[in-house]
Amino acid sequence: MGGAIARALAAVEGGYDITVANPTQSKLDAIQASYPSVRTTTDNVEAVIDADVVILAVKPWLLSEVINQIKPRLVYRRNVIISLVGGVSLDTIDEMLLRGDELPAVGRVIPNTALSLGKSMTFITSRRADKEVLSTIEALFRHMGEVAVVEERMIDAATALCSCGIAYVYKFIQANVQAGVELGFKPADALRYVCATVEGAAAMLKQPGATPQQEIDKVTTPGGMTIKGINALEHSGFSSSVINAVLTPVKK
Repeated sequence: MGGAIARALAAVEGGYDITVANPTQSKLDAIQASYPSVRTTTDNVEAVIDADVVILAVKPWLLSEVINQIKPRLVYRRNVIISLVGGVSLDTIDEMLLRGDELPAVGRVIPNTALSLGKSMTFITSRRADKEVLSTIEALFRHMGEVAVVEERMIDAATALCSCGIAYVYKFIQANVQAGVELGFKPADALRYVCATVEGAAAMLKQPGATPQQEIDKVTTPGGMTIKGINALEHSGFSSSVINAVLTPVKK
């Protein structure tokens, strides 16, 4: 995810001054081969020197170690710290960052994997971020798709709905492709047809005032093929299964 963010920001016209740190040199070489202007290093401390925005894109069990490495070199009055680490609250991040009685502006950002194509649904929550700082965070991630600012209490829900939810969309597409193959289409053709259908459906729902039920009604004629399929989905518990899939990850 960190590499995808670096690539997205490096591609912005006018650009950002970007330094990427990673312990694996081959990953750094791959980024610099595509974007020579991006500085790379295997040293986390070197990466944060003179940084305005520090994005932490590491595994949860590495976050404390990385923060302890960079904390002495951070300038809290200047820095904005953005965490992409799933499941780690702002309270916990503050505990890691606390230096005397000082704390920087902090943001938690939850994107999904479509970020790499500029199509993510990204959620942002923050602490000690004034309007200017929050606008900076939003602007960064708008280069990678849609952005929504939410309260931290909604972050787990946002993760379940969109970061986990993208996998549920893939499962729906996969099931449609399997059906298409059974109907006689080649798998690659069925995938292309289904992806185009899903993209079209999403575009229809982006129209002002559009709702899923209204769009369903447009293609559901009495006694027709669509209503038979819709009823088969509901008899099989389709809506309940999707709702349960979204709710289950956040159940305590």
